[in-house]
Amino acid sequence: MTDSENRLVMLIDDEPAQSRLITALAARDGWRTLVASDSEAAITMLGTRDGMQLSAIILDQWVPGDDACSLIEELKARRPGLPILMLTTSASPLLAVEAMRAGATDYLIKPVAPDRLMEALRAATEREGAKAELQPLTEKMHASLDFDAMIGTAPKFRTALAQAAKAARGHANALIEGESGTGKEMLMRAMHGASPRSKAPFRIINIGGVPSNSLASVLFGHEPNAFPGAFDRQLGALQQCDGGTLVLDEIDRLKDDMQQQLAEVLETGIVRPVGATHGFRVNVRILSAGNFPLDELVQSGHFQPKLYSALAQTTIKLPPLRQRQGDIPALTRHFLARIGDQPGLRHLSINDSALALLSAYDWPGNVRQLQAVLFRAAVFCDNQTLTADSFPQLCELLGDEQEATNPIHEGVGVMLYTQDGNLRPLEEIEADVIRLAIGHYRGRMTEVARRLGIGRSTLYRKLSDLGIDNAA
Repeated sequence: MTDSENRLVMLIDDEPAQSRLITALAARDGWRTLVASDSEAAITMLGTRDGMQLSAIILDQWVPGDDACSLIEELKARRPGLPILMLTTSASPLLAVEAMRAGATDYLIKPVAPDRLMEALRAATEREGAKAELQPLTEKMHASLDFDAMIGTAPKFRTALAQAAKAARGHANALIEGESGTGKEMLMRAMHGASPRSKAPFRIINIGGVPSNSLASVLFGHEPNAFPGAFDRQLGALQQCDGGTLVLDEIDRLKDDMQQQLAEVLETGIVRPVGATHGFRVNVRILSAGNFPLDELVQSGHFQPKLYSALAQTTIKLPPLRQRQGDIPALTRHFLARIGDQPGLRHLSINDSALALLSAYDWPGNVRQLQAVLFRAAVFCDNQTLTADSFPQLCELLGDEQEATNPIHEGVGVMLYTQDGNLRPLEEIEADVIRLAIGHYRGRMTEVARRLGIGRSTLYRKLSDLGIDNAA
């Protein structure tokens, strides 16, 4: 990569306002931005002196429209090593699959938080490609909203779920702490869904994704003419969630002045919009989440003790994935099932060597990163079964380390039990065994039948009955 002050990113976008915003955001992170308003200008720009120095491309799907994937393919053909991030308003998993197969490095759904965009750009242009591939990608699938979707049996994780389920039945504020990607937002959604306020308003505010000069207006609202550009009255999130639940994500990034204002609101129950001479009484439950322990921030003087006491009436700590590695096989199967339900993808099995590889990694991006890596592997898998070769970046990072610490023949490739402890149906287990065998013997059906102890005709009948495609 070039020096930070010389890093260049091409933005393919025909919206001046968005172009200015992204250019300003990139500049703060040491990037210079070249803007192309259409596909032809982008292709031409690749051949210029500046174009030859590009480190990344950000493409707004709206510019080429339905031809976005074709443009990605052309850009990758001309500059194979150049990472491409696609911005889109579509949440369609099928478009995500098509974009990634065309060569997109990441797929971001608008409106995208500024820090998320910069995180994706940094990850995509990381010099060590293997590590960059293992950075969390944008969630491609909607999260389930109940505790049953929280997969895992590790003691610390089950303790956290039990605390959350108990807290959900009350009205007290709760603080969820844990590293990025551990599932804090999903847990808070589950808590709201299981609470007496489940039918009441619910909103999530990401503190880090809101400009600091706009946060007071977003939380408390504002009156007309309260500040330049405030032409109309705006209702704040606290009033919008009156009677319901407000989630404040990345609460550890809240600045000191806003901490004081929020603490006063929680103490008095009265919200005063910016520019107002009066206040409104509200009844809001606050679920907050932070990546860093708030008690340590309080001790260091970076967080208001009064606000901490108001937010942390119940504190729940989600453990990182490296502390619950025994859950990785179950999480993997759960994610593969969900991925297989997405348009354009198939249900895949996974063999023991791949599971051993996944279990050997420490997952700095936690559960979210595991899902992203599985999604990418599923997109590019041509067989019925994921193997260790499906995860080349992990193989590069770990080398032979996983073989020394994770025997690959422990039988974890086929899960026998459901999450509630009951045996899975025999038909499901049999289907997984057959998929595993097909992948292990690389589609050599005679060998598959011989190893399974059945005839080829019986094998093909089972493939038909179980709805399994022949693997090449």
